[in-house]
Amino acid sequence: MKREDSNNTADKLISCSSSNQEPPAKTNNNNNNNNKEVPNANDIIMLSTSCNTTTSTYQDRLKQASSEKEKQLRRSDVDDGNEVERTKLSLLRYLAERQDPSSKLSLIQDVDDATLRRFLRARDLDVEKAAAMFVKYLKWRAAFVPKGYISASEIANEMEQNKMFLQGTDRQGRPVALVFGARHFQNKIGGLDEFKRYLVYAFDKLFARMGGGQEKFVVIGDLEGWGYANSDIRGYLAALNILQDYYPERLGKLFIVHVPYVFMAVWKVVCPFIDTNTRKKIVFVENKNLKSTLLEDIDESQIPDIYGGKMPLVPIHET
Repeated sequence: MKREDSNNTADKLISCSSSNQEPPAKTNNNNNNNNKEVPNANDIIMLSTSCNTTTSTYQDRLKQASSEKEKQLRRSDVDDGNEVERTKLSLLRYLAERQDPSSKLSLIQDVDDATLRRFLRARDLDVEKAAAMFVKYLKWRAAFVPKGYISASEIANEMEQNKMFLQGTDRQGRPVALVFGARHFQNKIGGLDEFKRYLVYAFDKLFARMGGGQEKFVVIGDLEGWGYANSDIRGYLAALNILQDYYPERLGKLFIVHVPYVFMAVWKVVCPFIDTNTRKKIVFVENKNLKSTLLEDIDESQIPDIYGGKMPLVPIHET
């Protein structure tokens, strides 16, 4: 599906997501009241299957298949000896230079093969599509982050919400971020652009914490207390576009925890815009299985203490 710019799609989203199902009953705008109804196991399964995501309630049946899948992905991630892929990487670099030989894009010579490989794999090894995607990224980065980084002063309104924390690492060495959805509100001062800058700031922080050979990160999205006041469709779409278009093959896994019933309506709107590869990495977690699910991927010493682990919360601006 071709994704449109998030600035122009909010109105179209509502119509394209309509269905014969009854919407959730109206609730008080107070976030706490919105969370009195907690989804049961069937609701969680419906959220997951609506966009082919996974859920902790499926893990017994899918354990063996998931394990084999992850092993294959890990083997693929470290397979630098693939002759076909190496040839395509060289061709990708050449095509990207030919598409725009401007001085800014000449920096492609400084881009490592690991970065190019992510774009190549995001386009199923189609060199022309990968080159176009990579050139688009370079142009966007040069225009949106002209200094090469986002300073805290450029995202002051977003930082005040104190909604993101950088934790330890999972069992594969991937850095873990924790995001509190109930602390996010549509930015009416800095607007959508400031939120986008905040996302880039956060991604850059995550990348800086990656060890050698590691390219992916893990996110825990905590929706406890989330209500309609936190619903920011344009912001969610902007985040998806940036992640999928400019940082492909970076997300390792997204755990969504403490899911309130009212979130189901928003999920139906957003999920059609999530590409297939990203959907496979999303796990909706039932409250009763929260710690046990996290333990499958994250050692107890690295799990946030609010979930029964031993890692204290570290605000992103302190990392």
